[in-house]
Amino acid sequence: MELIILGSGTGVPSLTRGAPAALIKADDTSVLLDSGSGTLGKMLQTGVTYKDLDAILYSHIHPDHVADLVPLIFACKYKEDPREKDLFILGGKGFRDYFEGLRWVYGGWVEPETFHIHIKEVSADNMELGDFQVTTLPLEHTPESVGYRLESPQGRTLVFSGDTDYCRNIVKLAKGADLLLLEASFPEGKKVKGHLTPSLAGRIAHEAGCKRLILTHFYPPCDHSDIKGDCQRTYQGEVLLAEDMMRIEV
Repeated sequence: MELIILGSGTGVPSLTRGAPAALIKADDTSVLLDSGSGTLGKMLQTGVTYKDLDAILYSHIHPDHVADLVPLIFACKYKEDPREKDLFILGGKGFRDYFEGLRWVYGGWVEPETFHIHIKEVSADNMELGDFQVTTLPLEHTPESVGYRLESPQGRTLVFSGDTDYCRNIVKLAKGADLLLLEASFPEGKKVKGHLTPSLAGRIAHEAGCKRLILTHFYPPCDHSDIKGDCQRTYQGEVLLAEDMMRIEV
């Protein structure tokens, strides 16, 4: 499978880092991880359209992670080229109420006419999703925050944290993973509750025994710090720093 970083930044506007989003492609399945502002345009650059996407996995419902959900559904209603296959959306506890709130605000503009949206709230769950086996666990950021472990038909594993603080569940979820995609929002010395610093991300990767680590979700101060070096103080494996449109084979 292939991981494509669509946005490696945050809700703070940047000329080089888009809002949080990533795409996973394996065989005939395309899965979106969060959908920050600008995700639809970045998807097009990878050759995946609003019609092709099979599922969206949401880590939580902060605006910088969900901003393009309404535009995506609205695009699917384009009458000259409408979406026809069903769309599966996973989110933590409360996601269904959030989506009902969008219906209240936008009405028919987010009501699909040529396909169905299937919403599933997850916490500590296991399920099949297209070509993937998906495992979820709650994480430490907001009450609805969840992390995802995806296993391909070939047995390769990718783990995605979304926003999280250090917690045992992310270590458990990432155990032995081929690739771990972790946030590292703030540099050392600027720790914010509910987020990771590079050394904490490295600690998680070390304790989980994952094979490769990618850091993402960088606030502007990270661009002036030795993020990779600080992470390698606690993790001796391969460390990559996410950039928009980076492609990684898993």
